[in-house]
Amino acid sequence: MNTYFHSVRLDRDKCKGCTNCIKHCPTEAIRVRNGKAQIIPERCIDCGECIRICPYHAKIAYTDPFSDIGRFKYKIALPAPTLYGQFKNLSSIGRVVMGLRLMGFDDVYEVARGADIVSCAIRERLACKDNLPVISSACPAIVRLIQVRFPNLINNIIDLKSPMEVAAIAAKREFAQKHGVNESDIGAFFITPCPAKVTSIKNPDGIEKSRVDGAFSVIDIYGLLASQLKKPGVVTIEGPTASVYGVGWANSGGEAIAAGIQNYLAVDGIVNVIKVLEEIENMKLSDLQFFEGLACPGGCVGGPLTFENPFVARARIRALSSKIKNAEPSCEYARPYIDDGSVLLSQPIEARPVMKIDGDMLTAMRKLEQIEEITARLPGLDCGSCGSPSCRAMAEDIVRGDAKEIDCIFKLRDKVTSLAEQMVELIGRDKKEK
Repeated sequence: MNTYFHSVRLDRDKCKGCTNCIKHCPTEAIRVRNGKAQIIPERCIDCGECIRICPYHAKIAYTDPFSDIGRFKYKIALPAPTLYGQFKNLSSIGRVVMGLRLMGFDDVYEVARGADIVSCAIRERLACKDNLPVISSACPAIVRLIQVRFPNLINNIIDLKSPMEVAAIAAKREFAQKHGVNESDIGAFFITPCPAKVTSIKNPDGIEKSRVDGAFSVIDIYGLLASQLKKPGVVTIEGPTASVYGVGWANSGGEAIAAGIQNYLAVDGIVNVIKVLEEIENMKLSDLQFFEGLACPGGCVGGPLTFENPFVARARIRALSSKIKNAEPSCEYARPYIDDGSVLLSQPIEARPVMKIDGDMLTAMRKLEQIEEITARLPGLDCGSCGSPSCRAMAEDIVRGDAKEIDCIFKLRDKVTSLAEQMVELIGRDKKEK
């Protein structure tokens, strides 16, 4: 059985057991035991919140080494539109394209072009969806969040591949046709702003195998690419480029705007997304047509693997957009990929019920009663000092055998106080007897 790949990892040597991460994990996937954080793999959605919040940089994201491009005869870079917002005074996207070619890529295919294709597909698929609101499938962290915490909303997720996947398909197909080579000789490498994308490449949902062959973080390639951008030279781009709307996918709300949706809600930041998903699950937003949820603050520009401040990056992308000539996504260009099903998911997205207490219903009910009893005995402060994110999570850990009630510092204090009082009482009795 294959082990589920996670991009988010723990560097135990750097971890100080400070408990900051456990309070910010949206799926309660982290515990602190024996002075070190532990990531529960079944619950982790690779959103990168722990990477963002850890003051000791003990949470890291695994990405592929840049040398991996050598595995393929032909190499294509797939830059996320977020990449364009990382550089000051960028005159055009063409400079980034040429910079990537100078780094060793044979071709560059903008993921924003994949976003243009998906934007056209969304317009058509919305008419086929009965479950409202339709939920975007673009952010893999949100898709996995729904699998883990909101399985009842899986059918609301639109059955379309992400722009990254569509870009890889289009890039390989068009390069192979243009140069008369086999697609198997072509490697497509995504430049990612977040660890969730890396995980979705290694363990994709809704498709059997990703067409992306590797991923490098924006921050890892920033230095090398920045040095290439400083080189003088004329920028030339062969072939079509992405539209202003495709590039706009980097910012929150960009997807819905590109698809021309009027009745939509765009929410960024994992905590905010959870609150809205709860309302959707409770049927409070059934009049909404489309929900665009993004795990990172501000959208992909706020990814934990980016270099630039997300507010600065967002402003730069907006300024750069004014220089882009393509005003609208070309649905004529997208048509072949829509008609042959390249944009559609090939498998159903399945729930990952990791929050279940026990597989047996009767056992689960007994354990739930125990959890309620233990929770009632705990102080209810949710301080995290015990190494669990909340008192209820602590109660669940106790029932599962992963913690003891005495791990709570308040229960420990009461126990120590009680023992001290008993000692004083015993000493007093001993003196009287003498």
